[in-house]
Amino acid sequence: MLEPGVKALGFELVDTELGGGAGQSVLRVYIDHPRGINVDDCARVSRQLSAILDVEDPIAGHYMLEVSSPGLDRPLVVREDFERYRGETVKIKTHEPIMGRRNFTGRLAAVTGDRVVVDVDGESHELPLAAIDRARLVPKF
Repeated sequence: MLEPGVKALGFELVDTELGGGAGQSVLRVYIDHPRGINVDDCARVSRQLSAILDVEDPIAGHYMLEVSSPGLDRPLVVREDFERYRGETVKIKTHEPIMGRRNFTGRLAAVTGDRVVVDVDGESHELPLAAIDRARLVPKF
């Protein structure tokens, strides 16, 4: 529902999160653009999404909308994200243990079919995309 509004302004919808606590939900929307994201971009997208959310009303009760850049530790959410950042260092957490572990930090070596290959300390690990709970880039400093 939000992606067409983000794309109409020329941005990529990276991810959304709905969280919060007692009586106050927070809808976080992460956007990106090849030139980067600034505060004015976030404000424009926020106004666009607020209008959509007011009409569609998908969230019960009160909530706050936050729009921001994905940051240096950008989440990898869809297959295309993994393909785009092949060769980069990533941190992946799986839903269940694979080969006795749930956390994999290493170079994203390949994306083949429905799997990603991560080289961790000289050892390759094939991880099904469906088994990935969270994946993020590891920032370079």
